[in-house]
Amino acid sequence: MSYKIYLYDTETDCIGSGNLSSAYIQTQLEAAAGSDVEVHISSVGGSAFDAIAIYDLLKKYPGKVTTYIDALAASAASVVAMGGRQVVMSKYALLMIHKPMVGTGGNADELLKDVQMLNVVQERLAQIYIDKSGLDGVTVNSLINSVTWMTADQALDLGFIDQVEDYSTEITNSALIKNYTSTAPAVYQRCINKILNIKNNNSMNIENKELIEKTTSVLDKIMNFLKRVVNKQTITDKGTLHHAGQIEEGAEVYQDEDMTSPAISDTYTCADGKQLDIQQGKIQSVTPADPEKAPEAEDEDEDLPESKFKSTKKPADVQNRMQQLKARLHAQNALLTEARTALEEANNRLQKTRTEVKNEIKSTFTPEGSKRSNKAHTEPAPFFAPQSEIAKNAVKKAIAS
Repeated sequence: MSYKIYLYDTETDCIGSGNLSSAYIQTQLEAAAGSDVEVHISSVGGSAFDAIAIYDLLKKYPGKVTTYIDALAASAASVVAMGGRQVVMSKYALLMIHKPMVGTGGNADELLKDVQMLNVVQERLAQIYIDKSGLDGVTVNSLINSVTWMTADQALDLGFIDQVEDYSTEITNSALIKNYTSTAPAVYQRCINKILNIKNNNSMNIENKELIEKTTSVLDKIMNFLKRVVNKQTITDKGTLHHAGQIEEGAEVYQDEDMTSPAISDTYTCADGKQLDIQQGKIQSVTPADPEKAPEAEDEDEDLPESKFKSTKKPADVQNRMQQLKARLHAQNALLTEARTALEEANNRLQKTRTEVKNEIKSTFTPEGSKRSNKAHTEPAPFFAPQSEIAKNAVKKAIAS
């Protein structure tokens, strides 16, 4: 159970007086006796020197200190808020920082001393904000000089707080999310579980089907992204195998790009000669290619002795060699298909007429104030409209006569 301290302004007290003074905070921390402390703040500010003293007390306290900005932490109160090991801010609260001020009077020398003192105090306050947020001095002093009001989200983005406290009930249902992701391949499930941190969230116990439907669309996008990033291909004599990691024993392989249908149990030969023994979508063993079974030279002399035609290889070796060649041909055909598609597309582009190309790059810009309809940009020219200069001149002569 945490020991709670409330620094709430009253009609007479603010930071530095009454129950919001550094002396009072010291007595409260002594009473806490090293247990965890929660400091709740709702104050417009007060004494900068008392705020620094309270900040030091909180930082030196041996137990864990969590400061909560419940409604407002302005001016000196914002310095106190920075004293927590963790700073939590209500999503409805505000945080404000500004230049230190003093009410003074006297001659020019006395006023100049006050100015120098205020500049030194601002340096100390700025250092507290820098230590908490990690921002540079120029940025922090710019925020101070501008009298900056921050919402919880803005304070979180700038690093002044660690967490935004939201009072809405947790409505995500982990069981429904797991049920959706259970149909995905194992490699996707592991990635999605890490992103959603499902296994570590035990509070997701309220069913909300509308939210889950929105979540599934996000999961679809995540899975499609993972498919593009993770999916690797290996061409074999029996088609293309899809997998996430390296080709090794125990790796999962699939026969489709979505990686949903496990590869059929069989022996596959890769283009480099390796043989894969696959059972129920998993690689059981990988047999490397035999370097002694190199392909024979194709430019041998035709007048070979008769003994040369007598193959000394075993039928199994010949079959393995045929499978290797088949896998290589399969890979070459895949590359040729891609090249053919690219050439056809390029040829189609070259076949386009000058008019078609101009229509493709035709600008749709309409000058500001123009009365021309945007529809005119998309309407095709009538089929009977003369296009060439000769045709246009002929029409003009026909009209004139």
